[in-house]
This record gives sequence, C-alpha cells and structure tokens, in this order.
Amino acid sequence: MKIAIPFFNGFVNDHFGHTETYAVFTINPENQIVNRQLIKAEEGCGCKSGIADLLAREGVTIMLAGNIGAGAIHHLYTEGIEVVRGCSGPAEEVVMSYLNGKIQDGGQACTQHAGCDEHANLTN
Repeated sequence: MKIAIPFFNGFVNDHFGHTETYAVFTINPENQIVNRQLIKAEEGCGCKSGIADLLAREGVTIMLAGNIGAGAIHHLYTEGIEVVRGCSGPAEEVVMSYLNGKIQDGGQACTQHAGCDEHANLTN
C-alpha cells in the first residue's frame, strides 16, 4: 500500500493545493512504513496540477490531507485515491495513526479558493 501526504518540513502541509512536495509512504503487510519518497508537486492548485495522475502512477491509493478543495478531491477519487481530510501533525505519526485506525475522514472540503471555478462546482 502507498499513502501520500502533502508535505512541508516533516509535517502535513495544511493546504493540499499549496504544497510543493508530497511524501509517499510505502507500507508493508504488517502496517509498517518501509520507505518514504518525496515527489515535487507541479505548479497550480490541486485540481489543475496533474498531481492526482502522478500519484496514481506511483501506486498511491490513499491521500491523508489537511485542507483540500472539492476539485482536488474529485480528481484524486477519479484516479482511485481515497481521501482522508482533516489530518495534521508530523507526517510519519499521521500515517501510523491512520494505520492504527485512529484517523478517519473529517468530511469537510476547503471552500476558500479564489480563481478556480472547478472548486465551487464539484463535490465528492
């Protein structure tokens, strides 16, 4: 299994669409982190950057995010990536908390995006 997190200085970046780097954690069958790869984000907000396709090609099936807009959620779901919203803290601890069943989707999409019509028109 591969889990991605918008990443900044070892922590979950609070805003998916503004992150410059994603950490992709490879998880073994015993729910242990066996690898962490950093992927540079393309420019643009999360719904237009192509990051969903890139992460899907890397084998990511779960995105643990803080704030994330409906457009980005839609693109991730379209690529087969489950989105868990409302995550915060040190990235590796967040992954382990998720694997231990301590984190569930917060259910709230970020709605404060100016200049991207897709955000306002899509829901999960």
